[in-house]
Amino acid sequence: MYYARTLFDEIPHKDVYIWNTLIRGYADFGPCGEAVMLYKDMHLSGLLPDNFTFPFVVRSCAVISAFREGKEVHCNIIKNGFDLDVYVQSSLVTMYSQSGEILSSELIFDEMCVKSIVSWTAMIAGYVQNGSFKEGLRIFCKMVASGTQPNAITLVSILPACARLELLNLGKLIHGYGVKLGVDSDISFVNSLIALYGSCKDIERARLLFDQMDVRNLVSWNAMIAVYEQNDTGREAISLFERMLREKVEFDYITMVSVISACASLGALNTGQWVHELVTSKRLETNASITNALIDMYAKCGSIDLAKNVFEKLPHTSVVSWTAMIGACAAHGHGGYALELFSDMSKEKVRPNSITFTAVLTACRHSGLVEEGRKHFESMTRDYKIMPGVEHCACLVDLLGRAGQLSEAYDFIKKMPVRPDAGVWGALLGACRIHGNLDLAELVAEHLCELDPQTVTYYVLMSNMYAEAGRWEDVAKLRKLMEQKELKKISGQSLVEIN
Repeated sequence: MYYARTLFDEIPHKDVYIWNTLIRGYADFGPCGEAVMLYKDMHLSGLLPDNFTFPFVVRSCAVISAFREGKEVHCNIIKNGFDLDVYVQSSLVTMYSQSGEILSSELIFDEMCVKSIVSWTAMIAGYVQNGSFKEGLRIFCKMVASGTQPNAITLVSILPACARLELLNLGKLIHGYGVKLGVDSDISFVNSLIALYGSCKDIERARLLFDQMDVRNLVSWNAMIAVYEQNDTGREAISLFERMLREKVEFDYITMVSVISACASLGALNTGQWVHELVTSKRLETNASITNALIDMYAKCGSIDLAKNVFEKLPHTSVVSWTAMIGACAAHGHGGYALELFSDMSKEKVRPNSITFTAVLTACRHSGLVEEGRKHFESMTRDYKIMPGVEHCACLVDLLGRAGQLSEAYDFIKKMPVRPDAGVWGALLGACRIHGNLDLAELVAEHLCELDPQTVTYYVLMSNMYAEAGRWEDVAKLRKLMEQKELKKISGQSLVEIN
């Protein structure tokens, strides 16, 4: 691009074709900001852009998140009469989607007289990237019904929707469609399939696809490691990462977040510290995602001091960092310190979110801080306009229940702003067991049987309470019911790290 620009600057009389050539070069190879600057210079030179200029300029605006400039370009598109050009319209659909303005994308897409594979794919990708997975699938079905044949990019765009909605059968159909189209060796398509099968818990098929790849890129390795980590097979995730290192594949922060999370799920402190050293050697320790994962990992491995050490070295603390540290202290019974951190967070003008309040309420319930718990629960809506979710309500019920305030907990559930789930009722049932309130436990058990009839824990709790009260007939009835429903207690597991 340097040589191209040097030649361009030496041309005394430039036509539109030459301007478009260089703008396209910057749009394709970067820096994309230069494409936007060149577009402005083109205007100043007195030349009008054409339908070849605009798609590259709009695309560059989307890449560098220059959406204000993108809207200005859109105005010029209309002024110059290119607002019905299919390629220009497709680039606008993508730009507005990437800025989160999906309604603007819809408006442009619906006005298109002719829709190409590019425009269909742009709209599908827009919906999926903005979390409207069902809408993305609807447009995909509409495209196929219209007779437009999808390409590899279309299939890569729609597969994340199948993954997030866990539509395994539809994903398999799209996989088959890709084979028929001859794109099953496309590396991006295979990577998306690995992620799909992992999200649908089909680890074997995901690994089979990974092993069959002739060429793998970093995304392939990251996808497969993430599949293992997300499916609670952390040991395989770490093993694959070790193989990645042996094959001299360079990792990035996405790799490390998955590996650190795998260490956290295994409680593998020594391995986690080794991974931390790798992070430091690659100078990735300032990455927010990695530092938050490290705090979580050290906390889950029982090392609060190491978690504090990571947190205190952070150059910039975000709401995620504060929440991770508060949650770490809460999980290990350091309720007072967790609340101190929350106070410091407020002083630093970092606004808490709903997950922060879950961590704060957890700190209160683990340390029996009833008044503090009430105060923070009320503060959510009063001071931060955050509507309490079912997880916040479960924390408060557990807090009140553990403190012996069972009637207040029961009344709170009946007045909850959201419908109580099994977690809320389960928290109250556990409190009834602690305080031996069998009458209330029976009322709670009725709700639990309606909401979650297959969870064995509640039956075991009630059986134990009946046994403690000497009601052996009820114990026998419950055990018979458990046999009929084929419910069995899940055995506990321990893991010991050796060498």
